[in-house]
Amino acid sequence: MELFHNLAFGFEHALTLQNLLYCAIGCVVGTLIGLLPGLGPLSTISLLLPLTYSIPTGGALIMLAGIYYGAQYGDSVSAITMKIPHASSIVACIDGYAMTLKGKTGLALFTAGISSFIGGTVAIVVLSTLAPALGEVGLLFGPADYCALMLLGFFCVSFVSGGNMLNGLAMAMIGVLLGVVGTDVNSGVERFTMGFTFLTDGIGLISIALGCFGIAEVVKNLDNKSTHTPFNGKIKLMPTWPEFKRIIPSALRGSVIGSVLGILPGGGPTIAQFAAYAADKRFSKHRDEIGTGAIEGVAGQAAADEAAARTSFIPLMAIGIPENPVMALMLAAFIIKGVQPGPNMISTHADLFWGLVASMWVGNVFLVVLNVPLVRYWLSVFKIPYTVLFPCILFFCCVGTFSINNNLDDLYTTAVFGGVGYLFLRLGMEPAPLLLGFILGPMLEENFRRAMLISRGSFAPFVTRPISATLLGVITAIAVWQLVSFLRNRGKKKMTEVEGAPPATAVEGV
Repeated sequence: MELFHNLAFGFEHALTLQNLLYCAIGCVVGTLIGLLPGLGPLSTISLLLPLTYSIPTGGALIMLAGIYYGAQYGDSVSAITMKIPHASSIVACIDGYAMTLKGKTGLALFTAGISSFIGGTVAIVVLSTLAPALGEVGLLFGPADYCALMLLGFFCVSFVSGGNMLNGLAMAMIGVLLGVVGTDVNSGVERFTMGFTFLTDGIGLISIALGCFGIAEVVKNLDNKSTHTPFNGKIKLMPTWPEFKRIIPSALRGSVIGSVLGILPGGGPTIAQFAAYAADKRFSKHRDEIGTGAIEGVAGQAAADEAAARTSFIPLMAIGIPENPVMALMLAAFIIKGVQPGPNMISTHADLFWGLVASMWVGNVFLVVLNVPLVRYWLSVFKIPYTVLFPCILFFCCVGTFSINNNLDDLYTTAVFGGVGYLFLRLGMEPAPLLLGFILGPMLEENFRRAMLISRGSFAPFVTRPISATLLGVITAIAVWQLVSFLRNRGKKKMTEVEGAPPATAVEGV
């Protein structure tokens, strides 16, 4: 009953006309900037942060939060329709864009919208009920635990590599090597910068993502004359009942995974999407179709993405620790308004806490009401001839890349990775594992070195700490499971070849 009382208290603040307006502005702006390559919530919130001085505290926080979780849906739209992802929608390019090529863009966007709503709903329930308790979970993780968690993330490689484990591992290792470029955070030594000053901060994730996915796909489509014609086919939005039954389990599974990973510092939507995709690849009844345009590949990713965006507020508001760069900006917004997030926030600023939670319920409804009916308008992009559309795509890719650091070198880097991504596509190698390795590699290195420093070079914490030992046990179980599955499938293949071989004929004269 106390929960309902607190939510009612929060809705009293969230449902005022002023806060409803700020919530709507945040959701609309978030969706729009999610559609534009490179212009994610991080850059938008940083630009709008000075405006919070002139906006009431509750309205400012509600608007900035709406921009963050609203952008998650916009990310999926650009990834599904044009294979131009943001960091949190990389996985959506795999099955989402494959559905687009099959003429199922409307179904993919509808699935993303509904799954985002499910993921947001589950995450808000978690945020409402377990924020004080779950906020302390992040404090239990040490460097060894994070290192084990990153290793577990690498096992997602086999699920985003199109079924080719060897190619996936090779691409992931390339990503790890690219992640090494830059200045060592511990020693201050520059690594593999080759004398280029713009590489001292490392290679930008947006440059790699837009190059390997956006520009590479544009060049690939220019080679394929069949993709240059405008889209004039019938638009299917509503899924059939069998398709709907495939969406729900995947969306719920992604919601749980995203809600959990959103709580952990370093988790967030980017890692959650890969974990949800890996879970679908392993547990879905239609796992063989995932990677070729399966509806589960869109549903799980979208739900996990949205859920992780919501629950990432838990460590910020419960213990005052931002778990990603966007939450660091939100922390700055809290401090600007004179609010210190932490264990005492729920008691000292109950109106802000529960008002923000209640606004997420309102924002979730806003997003599904605004975006699902607008699916037809998103599809109007296909009515534009590709010869007109592709310069616009390249323009937004360039604007998005340049707007991050206002540096032309970022444009050159994006162009280089566009060529590299095109080469990978021609070789039949999926670039998603490269991005996974690029994201996890530096995190793995940093936490491994911290663990070694704390333990004075001993590997004991990896097996003596309950969390890291459990995660390593899960990794071992997955490795054994994959090995057994590989041997079993190879045995079945050999038996099929033997059974399908023509019978031996008698040799004449014998």
